[in-house]
Amino acid sequence: MRELVRGMCSDWAVSIRQACGAIGFDRSTFHYKSRRTDQAAVAKRIREICETRVRYGYRRVHVLLDREGWAINVKKVYRIYMELGMQLRHKTPKRRVKAKLRDDRAVAVGPNEVWAMDFVHDQLATGKKLRVLTVVDTFSRYVPVLDVRYSYRGEDVVATLDRVCRTAGYPKTIRVDQGSEFVSRDMDLWAYQRGVVLDFSRPGKPTDNAFIEAFNGRFRAECLNQHWFLTLADAAEKLEAWRRYYNEERPHGAIGNKVPIMLTKSGGVTSPSP
Repeated sequence: MRELVRGMCSDWAVSIRQACGAIGFDRSTFHYKSRRTDQAAVAKRIREICETRVRYGYRRVHVLLDREGWAINVKKVYRIYMELGMQLRHKTPKRRVKAKLRDDRAVAVGPNEVWAMDFVHDQLATGKKLRVLTVVDTFSRYVPVLDVRYSYRGEDVVATLDRVCRTAGYPKTIRVDQGSEFVSRDMDLWAYQRGVVLDFSRPGKPTDNAFIEAFNGRFRAECLNQHWFLTLADAAEKLEAWRRYYNEERPHGAIGNKVPIMLTKSGGVTSPSP
């Protein structure tokens, strides 16, 4: 309609008042100038805020935008926030200063870039329960440790990782679930001091940590189900023997039927998904 009014003013040499009156178009509508914020720009800024403030919801993002002078209401912030997929999917443990919660996961392209970690349960021949900490490098499929104990706490996980990392090196990222041992203050402090990012999977989503789930299946079928464990020391000995076999002799189809230890010094080639 604005173009029509302009055309009438130009072709018939009439005023805007006369042109609008002739076609019944409100002059206030003709003179209205949109104050709408450029969505591309605000969407970019929302993404930037969410990438640096990983636990901010849309309401807090709106507060920051308002402080910066963006003329935008909270409903529009919510809509753009959801369109960008920035919504928080799960509650994060407290003090999670080294947590990776929203970034897309990149495929590891070298050893010690990403480790995956979990627990496997078993028992002695006497029926006493065992817990095994399993860790696997997602690039090389190398298993740096299989540590068996009667029980595990956060400080035990830290002690095991410190012992292993002194020889195997520190990973950049460790993928874990939200078990109490992994969300403990001891684990969080260790990760912060070592510069390791804890990448938490979503509750009820084992596929978020598929590498360790796949390994645990092989570990149970090829090791745990094949042995009786008489004592804790007996279990530790048998698990260590199988770990060495897995790393140094067993061909792994996902890495071209090579053995994992061959890829621990390699780089530049992306390891396939499990």
